[in-house]
Amino acid sequence: MEAWIRKIERELLPGLDFKSEKPYDPVVVHKLPAPWQLVGAGNYAIVVSHPDMPGLVVKVYAPGRDGWEDEVEVYRKLGEHPAYSRCHYAKKPYLILKRMNGRTLYDCIRSGIRIPERVILDIEEACDYARRLGLVPQDLHAKNVMMEDGRGKVLDVSDFLGDTPDTMWEDMKKAYYRLYLPLLSKRPIPMPDTLLNGVRKSYRWLRRNSS
Repeated sequence: MEAWIRKIERELLPGLDFKSEKPYDPVVVHKLPAPWQLVGAGNYAIVVSHPDMPGLVVKVYAPGRDGWEDEVEVYRKLGEHPAYSRCHYAKKPYLILKRMNGRTLYDCIRSGIRIPERVILDIEEACDYARRLGLVPQDLHAKNVMMEDGRGKVLDVSDFLGDTPDTMWEDMKKAYYRLYLPLLSKRPIPMPDTLLNGVRKSYRWLRRNSS
């Protein structure tokens, strides 16, 4: 692990250029040093991997964005659970995490890959587990939850220290059981990014205005 910490701090961080330009849109990566590869981009951070570091990823918070301390604390509380990653090392502004393979539910819907009910039940159980530890699962949308080998996983736990219950996962479950399961699950079809992004932005607009 010490060798990878040196590689991150001497090669990745000095050569990385990215910004969180809008709070509700993914961060924009301007430069990522080779051979590091972008795994995913959230609103406040990016996740990258190295071809010689299988099984691990590095999550780096964007300059000026908070949340690193909270995420470290959440992983400390979660401990070991099959639906969550694990933090192996943390030093601001990055965390070294266990890599979770598979596809986000967003990618499944976009690619027309069937999402079995078992995935939804796994994520719900993972939320219950977090609540029993005093955490509050939040920001669980289609890009933050995953299907891996037919089982549900939670990718982003950075907001789990909040004190206000979030309806996002409940809304997603309703959409799954009322729309996806009866209409699309038997014969899922690919959905274009333009349609999915339109749904995402419309949903966020409705959430902001309803609150």
